[in-house]
Amino acid sequence: MGVIRRIAIAVLLVSFFTFVAFFGRLPALRNTPVGALHRIIWIHIPNGLRRLDQRFTNGRISSSTMRLAHTLWNDRHPVVMIFFILLLGVSEILIVPPAWPMISQSRKATAVVLMILPYVFLYASASTDPGYITPENHRHQMTLYPYDFTNFHPGQKCQTCKLLKPARSKHCSICKHCISKLDHHCIFINNCVGYRNQHYFLFLLFSTATLISYATYIGFSLLNGEIRKHLSGWVMTGKGYNWSEYFNIWGWCLQQYTRIGGVTLLCALTAPLVWGLLGYHIYLIWAGTTTNESMKWGDWASEMADGYAFKRAIPSDREKDTTIEPAWTRWPVESEQLVVRTENGLPPRGGDFGVGDWERVWRLADVENLYDLGFLDNLKDVFWPRYGIFHRKQKRALEAVNNGSNSEDSSLPSSPIRRN
Repeated sequence: MGVIRRIAIAVLLVSFFTFVAFFGRLPALRNTPVGALHRIIWIHIPNGLRRLDQRFTNGRISSSTMRLAHTLWNDRHPVVMIFFILLLGVSEILIVPPAWPMISQSRKATAVVLMILPYVFLYASASTDPGYITPENHRHQMTLYPYDFTNFHPGQKCQTCKLLKPARSKHCSICKHCISKLDHHCIFINNCVGYRNQHYFLFLLFSTATLISYATYIGFSLLNGEIRKHLSGWVMTGKGYNWSEYFNIWGWCLQQYTRIGGVTLLCALTAPLVWGLLGYHIYLIWAGTTTNESMKWGDWASEMADGYAFKRAIPSDREKDTTIEPAWTRWPVESEQLVVRTENGLPPRGGDFGVGDWERVWRLADVENLYDLGFLDNLKDVFWPRYGIFHRKQKRALEAVNNGSNSEDSSLPSSPIRRN
């Protein structure tokens, strides 16, 4: 039982610290113990080690480590993706041979399908263009989303790509491209998650979570059956046994069937992490935002709490400067507000954009999210990215305009569609 306990504790610790390392910086966790632990791991511990290295080796170890870390974190490489593939593959090699003769034909068919799907969606996520913005497709990318005048403003140029930034885009320093509707760069797929491959990434999470959950179910079912062969009155809940006897029985079974037991335990402990990550991304879709945008909204929440955020209306009939923003987009609504922050907490003075008085904003709930159309329409925008939420007839009309124009800017005919 001691070996099993140590394995379980090790897997739990690795899973927990992996979660903290990758997700502790999210706005929702920033002011929690998870966020504090994230800062300890990524800021305080490295700073302490750097000071020690500076004292004893004059910083030589830190310099070498920083060069290696820069390569691992700022260049595209398949190291983590290969690790992910090996983790899946080795686990399957360990559990399938001993378990295969013990399961029914229907379970075998289900297992084959579930084992194939993660590799399919991993390939699709990794190989699909996530939404690279290039000079050739820049004009089209500008028409996908309107600027919300809160997180995204027209006229901003990427200093690396030398292109105007379309709304919801962000430059990825690892991929060396601006990405349309960037969610985040994922080291597990060695690619960004963006406008064109977000749906594949969600399918990858779902298929992986389903596979390891099914493996957990099958593994415990087989182990439970083997215990029942020796203890005829045995049930999985351990009815009739005290806690010590219950865990001793499971410890004996896991040691007798090490390969099935080890992989089953690994799957049982890691499945909640994958389901949690999938749930987080479903929440982002429900909220009409992305991981990148949630960081921006987190910053706005802090500014609002301090009383430094203000808003005022944007007239619906404003005349757009088509040299820096498209005349219309395929999104069905446009922003009706301008949100700004000030350094001194006083309303901005004047300004020639927007109408009416400046109103101090204290809560995110008082600011519209232009990109939240409701959960179903948000899902459509993720899973049918080529058409957005518009009818195909409007798409064909847009393509006709694009093909018939020789203009170098991003202008398009005015759209009659406005927020009601």
